[in-house]
Formats: sequence, C-alpha cells, structure tokens
Amino acid sequence: MTLPETTASYGLGSLSDVMPSAMALLGAEGERDVLSLADQVGEVEKVVVFLLDGFGALLWSRAGAAHRTFGEAAAGRLGTWRTITATSPSSTPISLASLSTGLPPGQHGILGFTGFDPASGDPFAYIRWDEGPDPREWQPRPTCGERAAAAGLTYTIVSNGAYAHTPLTDAIYRGADWIEAATPEEVVAGVRAALARPGRGIVFAYLPEVDGAGHRFGTGSEQWLEAVAYVGTAVDGLCDALPSDAALLVTADHGMVDVDDRLRVVERPALLDGVQAVCGDGRVRYVHTVAGANPGDVAAAWRAAVGDRATVLLRDEAIATGWFGPVASENRSRVGDVVVAAHDRFAITGVPSEPDRVDDLIGHHGGLTDLEMVVPLWSYRG
Repeated sequence: MTLPETTASYGLGSLSDVMPSAMALLGAEGERDVLSLADQVGEVEKVVVFLLDGFGALLWSRAGAAHRTFGEAAAGRLGTWRTITATSPSSTPISLASLSTGLPPGQHGILGFTGFDPASGDPFAYIRWDEGPDPREWQPRPTCGERAAAAGLTYTIVSNGAYAHTPLTDAIYRGADWIEAATPEEVVAGVRAALARPGRGIVFAYLPEVDGAGHRFGTGSEQWLEAVAYVGTAVDGLCDALPSDAALLVTADHGMVDVDDRLRVVERPALLDGVQAVCGDGRVRYVHTVAGANPGDVAAAWRAAVGDRATVLLRDEAIATGWFGPVASENRSRVGDVVVAAHDRFAITGVPSEPDRVDDLIGHHGGLTDLEMVVPLWSYRG
C-alpha cells in the first residue's frame, strides 16, 4: 500500500505560520494572520498554543477511543477543527524551530534530528546539543519570543524545566519566559499563571508523552492510548481554565508512521564509501561526503540500496523540491550532499553515530506521508 504524501505549506498553512498569526491577532505590527485566526477564534487578549508531540491530525479519530475530547474535536463537534502541515522533515527540532521562529526550515537552518557540524566534522543531536556550534550563531534569526517582546506582548513557555537552559532553547526560544511543568496538572497550573499576567500575550505549552509511546510501542497500541488519555487530561484542564478573553490552539509538531521495513547502514558498509557523516533521522537522511568524493557516485550507491523505497537526490535537487522552503545561502551546506527521503513505512537506521535503540523504534516521523505531515490546529474558546 502506498501512503499518500503531503507538501509543507509554508506561508499558507504550516507550523511556521502559527505564532506570527497569533501575534498578528494580538495586534503586533509587521505580523500577518496567514491562518485567519481572527475568523477562527475572534478577538482575544491571550492565545494559548498547546503542542502535543507526535500527535498528528490523522491519529485524533483513533485517539477518541482513549479520550473523548479528541474524537469529538476531530469530528467537528467540539471547538473548531482544521489541519495545517508540519515542516519537512517532519521531526521535532525542525518543527519546533519553525513554530518558535515563524520561519521555514531553510531559513532557520535546523534541518534534521541530527545536524552536521563542519568545525568538528561530526554529527550532533539538536535535542541534546551536548557539543556543537554556538546556538546563536547557528540560528541568529529573531525568535517569536523576541518579536513578541518587541511588539509589547508577553510570551511564556510552559514546559519541562530540563529543557529551559539547553542550546536548542537558546537557539529557538530566546526572549521567552519559562514556567516549569512536566505533568498535565503542572501544565494547567503553569498556563493559568501565565494567563494571569497583565496585557496581551502568548503562552506556549508542551507535552511529549504521545510521541514517546508511539516510538516505543506503535500508534494505536495500548501504551499509546494510555499516553493519549494522559495528555487529554491537560487539554480538558486547559479548556476549563480558559478565561473568556483567551483562545486555546492545540497542534502537533508532526504525526507518526509505524515502520515495518528498515535498511541498517552498518550492514551495508559500501554505503559509507566516500561518506563523512550520515545525519537527519530514519525517514530523511543527509549524507555528507568527504572532500574529493563524487556525490553522484555516493547517490548511485544509495539508490541501488534503497530501490523504490526512498527518493535519493543531490543537494541542489533536494532544495529545488521546496521541502525546506527558501534555503538561505549559509544553510545550504546543512543539507547533505545526498538526501535520502523514505517512502511509505520504510526507515534507514543502523547509522554508526546513533544509539542502537533507534533500530528498535516502531513509530517514526520525518517523512512526507500524510500520517507524518498533517497536524491539527484545533481551537477552543471558553
């Protein structure tokens, strides 16, 4: 079965349009309400954006079996249901960066789950970013937190305190205040506190449990449904806590597809001939070649290995697809010399620089399937 694919709708209806539209709704000069939030939620003083990691729009109907709110929302019987697109690749650091900067990936330059550091010649993981380039040099564009502050809006993040001082946070969330919250109850309490601040403002809240359960056990599994019910208590709590002058937007950074076909790179050593690093994630790989290697030869080897299970392109060809939106000149080298984009339920794992547990993941994201790319933008007014 061939899964349908979706192209990211940058500037028309994607994650990169959410925060600029919310700021425009709140009166920020220079911002555009691309998503027509004024028509969707009306006039408000506060906007709460609640992101549920890995909870793509096509999973919400299935999730109704575990928590009624999600099924009612997806059926159009509660709040206002619509969909937008994730980024491409459809993975957490890329989508969070686009949501939090209001830019497509090609502009903010965070293009994969792992990136290639030209100074060291090694991959680094954006989520951990233990070693790697300076985050403010790597992503120097103004964040939505900085833009909101310049417009006189408050901008508060309600999320796990473990993320509050990471390099990724410095790259994409700088300018925002932070309220630590790791459970649904703490998220609701944190959002209440942020909404009590005077003036117009945006609150961004986040919970990761649906994504984690999908990775380990697959979408629709008993454990996944338990995670859905768990985060659902936060959604219900936020709906109850919402004052009359505020709107709640619930979205996701991506969806998820259950993988049943893998190519393990460590079992195909010829794929590493002429290769310095393999970055990205299992659904979209960036292959960076060593100096002097012919990218065309490397691409040919990968095409032979993946067959019709993936599209293999050279850098300029991949950029020309529009997957990343307009790519700034300084970010072009972050796209691999060769890009391998998986189709259907196929993934490329067994990369030497990655932990073995990546091989064991059932749910994956990063690709172009509707399951990964279509995300909700569900709104609710108190």
